[in-house]
Amino acid sequence: MNTYFVTGGTGVIGSAIAGRMLAEPSTGRVTLLMRAQSDAELASRLDELLRFWALGPAARQRVAAVRGDTTLLRFGLDEGAFAKLAKECTRIVHCAAIVKMNLPLEEARRSAVAAAKNVIALARAAGRLEKVEFLSTVGVGGRWAGPLPERWITEPRTFHNTYEQAKAEAEEYVRGELATSPLPLTIHRPSMVVGDSQAGRVLRFQIFYHLAEFLSGRRTAGIFPALGTNALDIVPVDYIAEAVAWSSGTGATAGQILHLCSGPELAVPLATLRSIVRRRFSTAGLSTPGPFTIPSSLLRSTLPVAARFVPEDARRVLATLPVFLDYLAEHQAFANVATRRLLEGIVPLPLPSGYLERVLDYYLANRKSDRG
Repeated sequence: MNTYFVTGGTGVIGSAIAGRMLAEPSTGRVTLLMRAQSDAELASRLDELLRFWALGPAARQRVAAVRGDTTLLRFGLDEGAFAKLAKECTRIVHCAAIVKMNLPLEEARRSAVAAAKNVIALARAAGRLEKVEFLSTVGVGGRWAGPLPERWITEPRTFHNTYEQAKAEAEEYVRGELATSPLPLTIHRPSMVVGDSQAGRVLRFQIFYHLAEFLSGRRTAGIFPALGTNALDIVPVDYIAEAVAWSSGTGATAGQILHLCSGPELAVPLATLRSIVRRRFSTAGLSTPGPFTIPSSLLRSTLPVAARFVPEDARRVLATLPVFLDYLAEHQAFANVATRRLLEGIVPLPLPSGYLERVLDYYLANRKSDRG
């Protein structure tokens, strides 16, 4: 029987992958690595996932949680627990990541590169290993000109933020390890992740949803930079989960890099996305001031001044806006022709036009309420 070891199971992608595996009885057992200060907290976090998955008793009997940290040697496990894990696990799915754009570089590196080293160490120690799925990001391309190719990126480049740089360094570490001694490993590079394509469900709201708040006009009194013809590549989390689950069951993807994204043809124009966001927010009874367009450089320069005159919560919001301005100001594209060809007839790529409003409506129905 297969035993999966999944890091990042309490994250957006990891929870979707683990839930997908547990929903299929033939998958086998799933062991989740979770951060927790105590066994009681560990049990509570697992209970939260089980409620989110809404799976039956049989599935619950196939999942277990261990307390640890991907950045620590042996994931923070003692030698005996690590040896037991290495003996039992047949497949590894590494999803753990701190998805924050503005961490100090060394902290971002600890999250991404140290985790990669520990995952590779487990793969080397696992006596029955069949496959490793390594979740990265299309952001490893940084400020790449043109569609990012579906291959290792070795060319010098600059990055928008420390998250992209650290993930790129983690990929480089994995590439060096595989060149020295091969492993049956597949790299997966998702683009910006949104809720599932069927109901918009997602474990927690991350970058896309903060961007949606920005595009609604609610965080800048309706003031926007010029959006031009730039587009945003988004991908529903169930597509990622299906693709990774399928890849984990076949050796055919070993050594490949899959771009789990919509690609240049299906990326959503930012002007279109803003219109959809504002319409759904308005339908939900929320104010959508503006839009008033000013140059991006002017908007960016006013943020430090505006931060002096707003409450602490609003100041934290303003501090994140430069991240979104970077996404809005540049043309970014990610090739996915080879990946779509590989997954054709197995894991179909949903069209953003078919799920985007459901994703936003789920967010609006489950977001924390505020005034306005």
